[in-house]
Amino acid sequence: MLKKPQMVLIDVDGTLVDSVPDLAWCVDEMMRQLDMPVHGEAKVREWVGNGVERLVRRALIGTLDGEPGEALFQKAYPVFLELYAENTSKRSGLYPGVREGLDYLKGEGYQLGCVTNKAACFTEPLLRDLGIADYFTIIISGDTLPKKKPDPLPLLHAAEFFGVDPAAALMIGDSISDVKAARAAGFQIACMTYGYNHGVDIREAQPDAVMDSMVELPGLLATPEQGAA
Repeated sequence: MLKKPQMVLIDVDGTLVDSVPDLAWCVDEMMRQLDMPVHGEAKVREWVGNGVERLVRRALIGTLDGEPGEALFQKAYPVFLELYAENTSKRSGLYPGVREGLDYLKGEGYQLGCVTNKAACFTEPLLRDLGIADYFTIIISGDTLPKKKPDPLPLLHAAEFFGVDPAAALMIGDSISDVKAARAAGFQIACMTYGYNHGVDIREAQPDAVMDSMVELPGLLATPEQGAA
């Protein structure tokens, strides 16, 4: 059980939204336009979670770590951006339990924000298209501030925005990047088991709580009195 927070921040990709179907389609279409081998959705699923620039670099070399030639990247990146601008939410969807979890948090009066490494030009249309943008008072994207997760700056910026002590805040995410950002900011951190963590069980990062679905939030955030009841 978590200490009841005053503010909850939630990641997007791998936490609220399964965005891999669109990302994988765009990656493979980009590779086709470059006359390079496609990768398929399963492989792309291992690479997402650090923003689309990192995803494109990984796709060009076919591995999680390393760098493609800069000329190739400069040729490929605009192709991907154009494709993804037109395919941000065509194949993506909310994970089961997300809307119920958001309804619970909103109904309980939690101050809600969204913190993602996805650029604002993709984040905001995606949240709108999936019908959840209005749950969040603040949306902090990967290009909103000079630094993004795992740096704590986006989380601390949200805490300042809401006037909440970081010790009274909770981050919900799915990756080691979310855990590192939360620890550095002094937040509690809960992680989803189903997200994008490069094939590594998120439990290894030792978050404060782990959920299979956001329908588990009422039990995690209940006060001891509520739990006993």
